[in-house]
Amino acid sequence: MQRITITIDDDLLETIDKISVQRGYASRSETLRDLVRDAVTRAQPTVDREASCYAALTYVYEHETRDLSRRLTTAQHHHHDLSVSTLHVHIDAHDCLEVSVLKGNADEIMAFADSVVTQRGVRFGNLHIIPSEHSTDHPETQSHD
Repeated sequence: MQRITITIDDDLLETIDKISVQRGYASRSETLRDLVRDAVTRAQPTVDREASCYAALTYVYEHETRDLSRRLTTAQHHHHDLSVSTLHVHIDAHDCLEVSVLKGNADEIMAFADSVVTQRGVRFGNLHIIPSEHSTDHPETQSHD
């Protein structure tokens, strides 16, 4: 097992400590290992990476982080072919919530989402992928126009 050092803001550390207590972990290390395992599992989507899909990318970011708003806008413009629509909400004096509806190749969408949520100052990033082609095995997902 490796020992590492990380820098983490106070609010996030408080959240980790709360999760640790709620779930009964013996230490922060156990909590973080489990959270990382969960993230790894989620990062391996069941959708075909070459398939066409829709997606909802949601994230919260600190708008005062140096050049972050500009970098996010630039990234969206460079991937305009994936963007269907974006909703921007001012949460408070420091944070903004964005929800981007995307359409395109799953692999390209995942790469774009990773480039957004890994920016310094972006928190709570989540990508939800919806395959474009409905399976006949799951009639509840069929459109009933």
